[in-house]
Amino acid sequence: MKLINVGFGNMVCADKIVAIVGSDSAPIKRIIRESEDKGMLINATYGRRTRAVIVAESGHVILSSVQPETIVGRIETEDEEDE
Repeated sequence: MKLINVGFGNMVCADKIVAIVGSDSAPIKRIIRESEDKGMLINATYGRRTRAVIVAESGHVILSSVQPETIVGRIETEDEEDE
């Protein structure tokens, strides 16, 4: 189980991530709104601007203030360390 830092010491299991996307498009904003209504939203931004939206296998949606490219880089770094 690989844990990835998504900002401010908050960790997400890399094996359970389905998608990491930006937060600017209307469909992503709709996904955020719907997941909040269902109680499946995890806000890990600490009040800062949402830059990445992480969708997990369980259907949870995680908001992060870290750029999507940075999160992907952290996942790739973890993969290289394991090999």
